[in-house]
Amino acid sequence: MKLPATFAACAGLALAMIVSGCTSMSQTGSPYHPGPALGRALGTGVGVTAGNVAGVGVGFSEGVIQGAAAPFDNTTHLVRVWHTETTVDGRTIQVPQDILVDSYGRPVVPPPQQQNAPAAVARAPKDQ
Repeated sequence: MKLPATFAACAGLALAMIVSGCTSMSQTGSPYHPGPALGRALGTGVGVTAGNVAGVGVGFSEGVIQGAAAPFDNTTHLVRVWHTETTVDGRTIQVPQDILVDSYGRPVVPPPQQQNAPAAVARAPKDQ
C-alpha cells in the first residue's frame, strides 16, 4: 500500500526538479522597469495560494475518506497468553491461551454458538 505513494512522491519530486530547472533568478531586465519583478512576485503569491488551496482540498478529502472507512476496519491480531497449571500427577506445565483482539487490543468475542433445533417433519395430510 505504501509503494504507490512512495513512487508518486518520488515521481513528483523528480518532476518538480526538472520543471524548476527551466527558470532563472538572474535579472536580465532594466531596474527602471519593475514589471518583471512585480510579475515574479505576483506569480509566486498566486502559486503559493493555489498550492495551499489544493493541499487543503486533498488533506480534507483524505481525512473524510479515512474517517468514513474507520468503522469498517476489522483488523484483528492473535495474542497468546501463557498460564501455569498443575496436572493430576503433580507436574507444573505452561498452557497457552490464544485471544483474538481488534486493532485497539480489545478481545473480540465471537457470538455464542446456537443450537440448531431439529427440523419439523412435514407429514402429508391423510385422505378422508
